[in-house]
Amino acid sequence: MRPAPVPEDLAESFQPVVGAAVTLRPLRPEDIDIESAFVQALSPESRHNRLLGGAIAITREYLEQLTRVDYARDMALAATLMLEREILIGVARYVRDADGAAAEFAIVVADAWHGRGIGKRLLQRLVVIARGRGVRTLYGDVLATNRPMLGMVTKLGFTLGRNPDDATLTRASLTL
Repeated sequence: MRPAPVPEDLAESFQPVVGAAVTLRPLRPEDIDIESAFVQALSPESRHNRLLGGAIAITREYLEQLTRVDYARDMALAATLMLEREILIGVARYVRDADGAAAEFAIVVADAWHGRGIGKRLLQRLVVIARGRGVRTLYGDVLATNRPMLGMVTKLGFTLGRNPDDATLTRASLTL
């Protein structure tokens, strides 16, 4: 079964607090090279926070998994900017649960772009898209030590609770 095509109508641009214009658009399979550069450039702390403390090998197969999205079910948004070439500076995604009513989100922003509103804008856009596609609950697990992320999701209306399976994780949930 072939995945649904990339929904190009979801692209938008905005001006962050400081810096060049940023484009939010669906992540595409041909983005594998900029995704690779993005993931490789993340600091150990950002990798730790995004991967919930786990160590995932950044293989070609893993990168292909990240960039090949079935847009009929799931969503992956890229935050990019154009310098000499297109640069990936953030990714937000959701993956629907088996029943399709709830979806788990994840987000990561390049270290140099922390504090500029990129993550907030990505997550806000992800919420709008999820709501429009019939997702009823958006949730994500955040390391309890990741205070900036917990603060951001709280400001966006998510409620915080315990992860039922891991005390080191906080579950952020939003009813759409």
